[in-house]
Amino acid sequence: MTILRVWPNAIRYIVLILIALLILMPIYVLLMTGLKTSQAVSLSNLWLPPTTFSKGGFGEAWEKLGSSFINSVILVIPATILASLIGAVNGFIFSKKKFRGSEVLFILILFGMFIPYQVVLIPMVQTLQITGLYGTRVGLLFVHVIYSLPLSTLIFRNFFGQVPNELLEAASIDGAGLMKTFSRIFLPLSLPAFAVSSIIISSNVWNDFLFSVTIVPNPKVQPVVLALNNLAGNFSIDWNVVMAGAALTALPMGIVAIALSKYFSQAVMAGSVKG
Repeated sequence: MTILRVWPNAIRYIVLILIALLILMPIYVLLMTGLKTSQAVSLSNLWLPPTTFSKGGFGEAWEKLGSSFINSVILVIPATILASLIGAVNGFIFSKKKFRGSEVLFILILFGMFIPYQVVLIPMVQTLQITGLYGTRVGLLFVHVIYSLPLSTLIFRNFFGQVPNELLEAASIDGAGLMKTFSRIFLPLSLPAFAVSSIIISSNVWNDFLFSVTIVPNPKVQPVVLALNNLAGNFSIDWNVVMAGAALTALPMGIVAIALSKYFSQAVMAGSVKG
């Protein structure tokens, strides 16, 4: 009987380990190839670690991606903060201070999540040209904030909908205004929602290619994803440099996901027990 109880757990762990290995396999190949010299890269030794320890393609990859990497950081941080803060205000209003037509307005905002990027490219570029923001980092930031608002509004509306209305009523009795109630009570409670919003929005902005290549043709202000795409030459490809660049590009979002995973789990669990 004891063996029968142990075996199901053992099978479960074996399956989970196999799934983890399948997920980590591309990362292993990515790192091993990036650590090799260009002469040592081949299909025959794809799975083998480098024979000599050196920086491999990471040094050259950073030389080519360093400035674009900083451009992406400068873009992602304010875009994530602004989109999350505005979405938090929207979510608070739609969940706690409903007004006539609020449901229709909320649906119209959510509709922005389902509009394909390609549909808005021409009017978006024309608008940025009229305002003088085309080709600038500020213009790209503006586009990302606007396009992230439907998602952040949905996240915070669902989160604030779970907060008891008694908190709002108690703050009103104490004489707190709407924005004071939001900033002093609801905003500190919304860290899990901020974690979810930050992970999704920062990942979308960091990995964006279409908006970046359309709005900022100037290489000096291009994000790292565009620079990574340019690492591939026309006639030959240094796979160790490309793989190293891909690892460097993926690293920040991995750090963000790990750092905010605790709050992300809290938000998921909070939504699962609603009602």
